[in-house]
Amino acid sequence: MSSVGTRVFVARLAGTTVFDPIGDEVGRVRDVVVLVRLTGAPRAVGLVVEVPGRRRVFLPLTRVTAVDAGQVISTGLLNMRRFEQRASETVVMGELLDRTVELADGSGQARVEDVAIELQRNGDWLVTKVFVRRVDPRGGLLRRRGETLLVPVEDVVGLGRPSAAQGAQLLLAQYEDLKPADLADVLHEMGSTRRLEVASALDDERLADVLEELPEDDQVAILGNLERGRAADVLEAMEPDDAADLLGELPDDQAAELLALMEPEEAKDVRRLLAYEDNTAGGLMTTEPVILGPETTIAAALAHVRRQDLTPALASLVFVARPPLETPTGRYIGVVHLQRMLREPPHESIGQIVDTDLEPVAVDAPLLSVTRQLATYNLLALPVVDEQRRLLGAVSVDDVLDHLLPDDWRETDDVHAGPPTRPTPVVRSGPPGVTRG
Repeated sequence: MSSVGTRVFVARLAGTTVFDPIGDEVGRVRDVVVLVRLTGAPRAVGLVVEVPGRRRVFLPLTRVTAVDAGQVISTGLLNMRRFEQRASETVVMGELLDRTVELADGSGQARVEDVAIELQRNGDWLVTKVFVRRVDPRGGLLRRRGETLLVPVEDVVGLGRPSAAQGAQLLLAQYEDLKPADLADVLHEMGSTRRLEVASALDDERLADVLEELPEDDQVAILGNLERGRAADVLEAMEPDDAADLLGELPDDQAAELLALMEPEEAKDVRRLLAYEDNTAGGLMTTEPVILGPETTIAAALAHVRRQDLTPALASLVFVARPPLETPTGRYIGVVHLQRMLREPPHESIGQIVDTDLEPVAVDAPLLSVTRQLATYNLLALPVVDEQRRLLGAVSVDDVLDHLLPDDWRETDDVHAGPPTRPTPVVRSGPPGVTRG
């Protein structure tokens, strides 16, 4: 059991593994939920825990029996319903870190870098300390020694008042290792204002990767809130097919403005994709698969498929064509499978192992036809050609899945996704004294 006076800093708690009483892993702490009151110290009421399947659920602190170094021990009872933040609640990692507050002694402003919660005699966890860094009144944070302070919570003013422009660097540092799809889940669960603040703090490449994983409404809201030049830069960093899909959701005048701001070569591919119907091979394809000439060595081809920006589906095939090798290419020849390249001498040319039996699909082929061919031949990607048999791009299985799944698939709970190693007991409502069900 955690003893009275146990103090825990929330930023250090984030990422800690949660175990049940017999030592089985339940999930990982992602945030702490507090109630910021008009008077008195904010009260911590629970943890946001990420369980298998990337679902975030609420664990009342009354169900936590111990908080030790590197672990949280719970009773093992969880409500597996997805966590939905209530209006009266504040999440520390998502909303308090980087918030600008006033120091009660009148010495100026400071920015919150961490918050400490402490167990009281009555069993409540209260926010007792705030770790802050003074803000230079001329702009920016002071960097000299001694300008970070650990102060009692009553010595700061404005902890419960959202600042006009809250920073996001400390929050993003906690999520630095998350995959784009996981970070997209985090952003989607934030309030609209905080989501825009955090998204704007990402660099262009990271933001592009995350946008590709967000629902369309979130994509449009974030892109529409960026300065126009930066929005064009982010679109350039996205896969052309994803950029085209996003632009297709914008008003025509706004899409045209952003296309005009993009680099001509990047905009050309996107314009071409916008001309195709959504549920055709042309509307589904990307224009940037790995395309090489038949004289390329296997060693060089393997180096190309190691590119970090390639999805596993697109890395499974090398498309072989006559020059030019940018889409639309010269005449399409065939494909070389990754597994075949791994079995052959690296000095051989890919032209000697090209698979010419895989029939490409026409650019106007319907979604059902593309899906059937991927399934029939157990493929992860398909070549798309025009009437002159020039390679225009490739349709990957992940693009097909995005169109086959319901529009709200990212937001739909699936209680069977990623089950724990053993059944997790379900609590239908929180215990007495907890404000949540």
